[in-house]
Amino acid sequence: MLRCVSDSAQEILPTMKHSVSVAGAVVREDGRLLAVRRADNGAWELPGGVLELEEPPEQGVCREVWKETGLHVEVSQLTGVYKNMTRGVVALVFRCKPSGGTERVSGETTAVEWLTPEQINERMSGAYATRLLDALDGAGPHVRSHDGEHLL
Repeated sequence: MLRCVSDSAQEILPTMKHSVSVAGAVVREDGRLLAVRRADNGAWELPGGVLELEEPPEQGVCREVWKETGLHVEVSQLTGVYKNMTRGVVALVFRCKPSGGTERVSGETTAVEWLTPEQINERMSGAYATRLLDALDGAGPHVRSHDGEHLL
C-alpha cells in the first residue's frame, strides 16, 4: 500500500506536462496477442499512440489499432495504467478482441504479428511485455511505473 503525504512543495503545479497514450492488448480466441514492430526504432510493442484532446480513451484505442494494423477491435476493459517516468508518458492499456479488418503494416509499423506469451517475452522489453501479459491475467487494472524498458 502506498501512503501519500502532502507537502507544500508537492502542491505547486509542475511546469512539465504529461502525455496520455492508449494501447490495445488485442487477444485472439486462441490466446495469441497482437504485436507490431515500430518503423522508427524496430521495437516490438502493442499497437497504440497518443490520445487526442477531445477523444474518449476507448475510441482512441480503436483508432490507433486500426491505423497501425488494419484491424478493427472491440474494447472490453482497462487492464493497466503505465507511466514512463523518463518521458512523462502515461499509457492506458485496454484488453480488446479483433472484430474485423485485414492485417497490414502502416507508415508507423513494419510488421504485424500474433504472438504467444513466450514470444512476447522474447521480443519485447520488459516494460512493454508486461502490458500485454497483464492483460491476460484478469487481475487488473495494474498500475506500474517504468523507465522505458524496465519496471521500477
